[in-house]
Amino acid sequence: MIGSALLVAAVVLLPLTVIGLRRWLRQQGIARLRPSALAAQQGERVTLTGVAAPGPAGTISSGLAGAGCVWHGHEVLRHYWPLNRDGGDSAVRQRTCDSIAEYTSEDLFGLVPEGGDPEGERIFVDPDESEQRGAELCLQRVVGRPQPGVAAAADDLLPRVKGRISGVFRGETIEFEYREWVIRRGQSVRVTGVPAVRDGQVVITAPEGGKLLVEPGVDVTAVRTPPRRTEAFSLTAAFVVCAVAGAVLLALGLSVG
Repeated sequence: MIGSALLVAAVVLLPLTVIGLRRWLRQQGIARLRPSALAAQQGERVTLTGVAAPGPAGTISSGLAGAGCVWHGHEVLRHYWPLNRDGGDSAVRQRTCDSIAEYTSEDLFGLVPEGGDPEGERIFVDPDESEQRGAELCLQRVVGRPQPGVAAAADDLLPRVKGRISGVFRGETIEFEYREWVIRRGQSVRVTGVPAVRDGQVVITAPEGGKLLVEPGVDVTAVRTPPRRTEAFSLTAAFVVCAVAGAVLLALGLSVG
């Protein structure tokens, strides 16, 4: 009786085991950034960790520093003294700043698993409508306002600024500050977005009405055991135990009988 019951349990566990294994294999495909697995997840939010690789256009150069990278963005700040509305000479003024120019590259860049070929099969990331957290600051330079009778430092960065310089130039300008961030080829990156298929390529994009989250510098080796793996292995072990024990007990019962 016990052997028969165990065999019945094994039969019940068989389809659950198959489903669990399929789920785990699908999760493994996503974790290993396999385009076929991610194509099946179109429109669903995913978080992927891998290594930055060149996009279709190859490695690009940042606009200000000319650093080799797969993504770059820069900002120009204008530091100034606000207008003294009190009118007194003893009034204390506090310097402030406004952003007068911002730019982020829109070129697709690749994402491959650790140890993968950066020039081989890979998925792509569309940085349009993205939020960057932790990108490398590769340039920070301050250029002072020209003073009468003093030779001004050459501002070779201004012609390289992309995008329109805008803003209300209030108060007395002190200096301009240039800052630029990059994601370099080979740097670990975590991306949270939704997969889409464009011209046969899998591209991670921003969710509708939201932002694509890009987090460079994460530890790609610090990956916990996936819950689907634990589920699949537990079901498989239970199925094997029930099937083997049931068969053995049933065989012993038949031989005794």
